[in-house]
Amino acid sequence: MITNDTIVALSTPPGIGAIGVIRLSGNEAISITNSVFSGKDLLKQKSHTIHFGLIKDGEQVIDEVLVSLFIAPKSYTKENVVEISCHGSNYIIQQIISLLIRKGASAAKPGEYTLRAFLNGGLDLSQAEAVADLISSDSAAAHQVAMNQLRGGFSSELNLLREQLIHFASMIELELDFAEEDVEFANRDQLQELINKITLVLNQLIRSFELGNVIKQGINTVIAGRPNAGKSTLLNALLNEERAIVSEIAGTTRDTIEELLNINGINFRLIDTAGIREATDTIEAIGVEKTMQKINQSALLVYVFDVVNLTVQEIREDIAKLYRPGMAFIAVANKIDLSYNNKLKELQLPSDIQFISISAKQNQQIEELKELLYSTAVGDQLSDNHTMVTNIRHVEALRRTQTALESVGNGLTNPVTSDFLSMDIKQALYYLGEITGQVTTDDLLENIFSKFCIGK
Repeated sequence: MITNDTIVALSTPPGIGAIGVIRLSGNEAISITNSVFSGKDLLKQKSHTIHFGLIKDGEQVIDEVLVSLFIAPKSYTKENVVEISCHGSNYIIQQIISLLIRKGASAAKPGEYTLRAFLNGGLDLSQAEAVADLISSDSAAAHQVAMNQLRGGFSSELNLLREQLIHFASMIELELDFAEEDVEFANRDQLQELINKITLVLNQLIRSFELGNVIKQGINTVIAGRPNAGKSTLLNALLNEERAIVSEIAGTTRDTIEELLNINGINFRLIDTAGIREATDTIEAIGVEKTMQKINQSALLVYVFDVVNLTVQEIREDIAKLYRPGMAFIAVANKIDLSYNNKLKELQLPSDIQFISISAKQNQQIEELKELLYSTAVGDQLSDNHTMVTNIRHVEALRRTQTALESVGNGLTNPVTSDFLSMDIKQALYYLGEITGQVTTDDLLENIFSKFCIGK
């Protein structure tokens, strides 16, 4: 898949800015740059040095630049890498890239620098994918998860499991060599213990995907309730701005309103919805239908009810309509500034529903609600030593590994010959290897790295 070409691309975002950084990687990166550079002889300079000079096309000066040298293997791609920092004019950048291509460089494909880093052993595949996640991270939590994966936290955990499985696979292979003597080199009880241990880790990693994915994408948080419950007022209070129209007229919100709220480094995608009731016209009916769709797609549901005007029975009916076992659900009693009575004691909510009383209009308990949103959605799962899966490709490979290990376990419970055990263990090793790149195909790599931006 990899070629000996020297590649070139703009590594900073396109558009006018103070500077642009043009990156070359490959055996000829330094010599090609040296052929258009007027200053020191770059071929005689040390790695990790920066040099001032001119980029010239013949006698025509294109720009004054700084050239950074990274000599193989001490570079991101493990090849010779040159970064040219020029002025951020689109015209200047295109002139320099065109000149370098005429001198022998090839235009880089999306993700080709990181692909070369992977193929040359600088990163494993899960770390390479973390580079894309790091670039696109838009919150402290997404950044933390991507950095943990980039530093090899996920890979280290998987490699430890693989090493232990490989040990048993080799022992079973040895048994096959001595099949006629009917000996066992692999202790079946120890293998079963290892299968149980790995299965436990796999279950934790697979469960972490639900949280990891919402951290990466932002947590879809739907604010639902009856008309005039104070949903829009609550949205405005959480955002600390007048984002939604607030009116005493029931059914004011006809469509969903989406806004971003960051709590402790986590992005919550707040969705204010149309009130749940029997619609009085076609437009409102569409709004109510959209509300139910958003609720079904939510990672966290905030049910807001009017503590003054709703009966306990009406609140129970609403919760029964909205609640699904296992969903993250917060019941919010609003308008406590107007009235507070004993009806709340009669609610008897399911144990997995969180509850808080607020006044959205008077900003009472709003900060406490934010903390409840965070603790309900995240809890203590986000920590430096907590490995989290955010990639759908990884979680599917983990599930296939789990299935293969179930076959190994069945083979131990209902004893089968060593060759069948060996086959199932190899299958589990194969799926684990797909994650870190010990097992790859060209199609898989092309699919992964095509999603990167050009220049990375």
